[in-house]
Amino acid sequence: MYKKENTKGIWLSLGTLKKGFPDQALKLNKPLLKGNYVLAKLPDGRKEVFILTENSYKLPFNVEGIPFVIRKATFKEIKEYEKKLEIEEKGKEFCLQFAKDLGIEMNLVRVDCFFNRSKIIFYYTAEGRIDFRQLVKELARALRMRIEMRQIGVRNETALIGGIGYCGKEFCCAKFLRQFIPLSIRMAKEQGLILDPNKISGPCGRLLCCLAYEEDIYKEFLQDLPKIGNKIRINGEPYKILKYNIFQKVAYLENKEGQIIQIPVSQIKILIEEETEEVMEEEKLKELDEG
Repeated sequence: MYKKENTKGIWLSLGTLKKGFPDQALKLNKPLLKGNYVLAKLPDGRKEVFILTENSYKLPFNVEGIPFVIRKATFKEIKEYEKKLEIEEKGKEFCLQFAKDLGIEMNLVRVDCFFNRSKIIFYYTAEGRIDFRQLVKELARALRMRIEMRQIGVRNETALIGGIGYCGKEFCCAKFLRQFIPLSIRMAKEQGLILDPNKISGPCGRLLCCLAYEEDIYKEFLQDLPKIGNKIRINGEPYKILKYNIFQKVAYLENKEGQIIQIPVSQIKILIEEETEEVMEEEKLKELDEG
């Protein structure tokens, strides 16, 4: 998964899309300030102009495939950047109008024009596959550029649009995540969260990405413990394990009368060892009787 590391970095903005740049990539003589325009080389080799929106930010994970900041942008490059934004706005207007004229049902999420104007990408969501051949022809004729229509899922859509999460901070997917993490409802169960879709799902309708951030800690904590729902015996009486509290290191158990008790996790491990010893002793006695 992700290597947890407090990597100091800066944030740059490409239009409305923010991307994190750890400052190991910055080898400049002069410090960059908020609002500065910089020229950066992307992992795919192309160059883009970005705007510095924050001069320092601690990234929660060590990310790969980051763009490399080359230098401050020149006056000419800044003007080209502004022209690029104008083309993106025009492209958006053209695409929406042409799609309407052609009866194409799609949701246009974002338009991204390459800085060198070699290509313009239209990100969209749709129910199924759509024949864009005529739309691409119309866009190529109007913009005189290479056109790419790129269908994305709901998680990518949320990452491109951005917003504020339940925690009060900007969406992780929009700010620093470089790839989506495989998620499962098991993560929420292990963490003792209320399994309410409204509480454990993001605005994209999928499980919250942050469910995976502490998964390794929970896995390590639970690896030697019985699963939730299993039963253990205390003084000969069976108790069902309801949940664990990883921070207080306690377990909540319920007996057949519905009484709930709380005991230290260390006590559960002792009970399991004692129960295992009893079972082994019973098996030995059984073997002796059979012999």
